[in-house]
Amino acid sequence: MKAFVAGATGETGKRIVQELVARNIPVRALVRDLEKARSILPDVVDLVQGDVLKAQDLSAALGDSTVLLCATGAAPSFDPTGPYKVDYEGTKNLVDAAKAKGIEHFTFVSSLCTSKLFHPLNLFWLILVWKKQAEEYIQKSGLTYTIVRPGGLKNEDNSNPIVMQSADTMFDGNIPRQKVAQVCVESLFEPASHNKIVEIVSKEDAAAKSFTELFAAVA
Repeated sequence: MKAFVAGATGETGKRIVQELVARNIPVRALVRDLEKARSILPDVVDLVQGDVLKAQDLSAALGDSTVLLCATGAAPSFDPTGPYKVDYEGTKNLVDAAKAKGIEHFTFVSSLCTSKLFHPLNLFWLILVWKKQAEEYIQKSGLTYTIVRPGGLKNEDNSNPIVMQSADTMFDGNIPRQKVAQVCVESLFEPASHNKIVEIVSKEDAAAKSFTELFAAVA
């Protein structure tokens, strides 16, 4: 296995990279700023300069990767096209490149509530609408995928167990980014994660379950 990570210098992306490295999985990280990436990511990571919006560069960037994890996201800005470009067009470009390269598994970090149009996050240039469009493109692609929809993201980790449910069944709650990263990496190893949307939060009073149990319980 060789993992390609898009959005590798983001708060969730860098944790995904760390989880992969901890499991001795070789990582290629797509980054726009090499200097910033070197200061954030482990030394063993193979850095590739590029941009998800430049479709023509992605095939070469993927190299000999076998799985792809996408943790990109539009940064808050005054550009109303940001979420459309990054969350939809960028993901679409990655999916097309992954198909052309024969990528074995595509894991995509989305968000809870992508099916709710009247959600406050859509005030940020319809960000959930474009994530939902990206999800649908992945689902129709023919790739083996896992779509991970986390609740509100927290930077600090905790010991609360992960709760995992099927699409459109959870609408609130939060989860540490470290746990999101763990779910993303585990999805590469768990056959029960294939071609599913999983919604995740963490709760203090939840029963602790293995990743095999969590993925298997999702329809």
